[in-house]
Amino acid sequence: MNKYFSLVLFAHSIFALPFAIIGFFLAINTTEYGFDWLKLVLMLACMVFARNAAMAFNRYLDREIDAENPRTVMRDIPAGRISPRQALAFTIINCILFVGATWFINPVCFYLSPVALAVVLGYSYTKRFTPLCHLILGLGLGLAPLGAYLVVTGTFHIVPIFYSLAVLFWVGGFDIIYALQDEEFDREHNLNSIPAWLGKQKALRVSEVFHMFSAIFVTLPMFFIQLGWFYMLGVAFYILLLIYQHWIVSPTDLRRVNRAFMTTNGIASVVFACFFLLDMIF
Repeated sequence: MNKYFSLVLFAHSIFALPFAIIGFFLAINTTEYGFDWLKLVLMLACMVFARNAAMAFNRYLDREIDAENPRTVMRDIPAGRISPRQALAFTIINCILFVGATWFINPVCFYLSPVALAVVLGYSYTKRFTPLCHLILGLGLGLAPLGAYLVVTGTFHIVPIFYSLAVLFWVGGFDIIYALQDEEFDREHNLNSIPAWLGKQKALRVSEVFHMFSAIFVTLPMFFIQLGWFYMLGVAFYILLLIYQHWIVSPTDLRRVNRAFMTTNGIASVVFACFFLLDMIF
């Protein structure tokens, strides 16, 4: 079982999961729907199944690319810890579990489940034909807050869409930073990314623009629902960490890319969600 945790990088759930929690409790606190433990468990299960499927499929599809890239050659499939067949079977099982879980939530989630899977699985193909692959990854993770809101209500609303857009541009921005490490490799192997297309310096400017949009979208809910000082502090902290990751990474110094990618963004999502929940409580 540990090898599958490694395959799907379970720790990276820290990015989208806090925003799913935001979407879930946003629905509870702004609609007539009450808290339901079963819905919370099913929502968390959907998050786990969808992410497992997406990561395993990405590793399966990229296995030959990963074997050639010095940075990724020790991933589980190239290193021989998991076979391609096992990774594909794991993907299929998690897809089935995801759709099955949505059946027990509500018809809207069930009918939209193939769309969600198409996005999160389809991302793995996008680097083969578009440098906008970072935004497709962001779209996949950005489904979390809107999907969690749908779990509770079965309806759409503008505020969870704001959070989904915030995640889309946040993830797209930090994925560009992460992709700086593979600029030369991607270009040599005809793979698409913003750094391979524009170079490191311009790619960082694009990442900054994406993060500016993310900051705007986490601010917009204050104009549509009642939010207080805790939320404002959460927004301020979130924006400061967006700025910080651009401060510690430069086109000529990529030593702190992992700190910007994993540590800073993981803290940003968790702390922002905590401030959101404090605002809902108090």
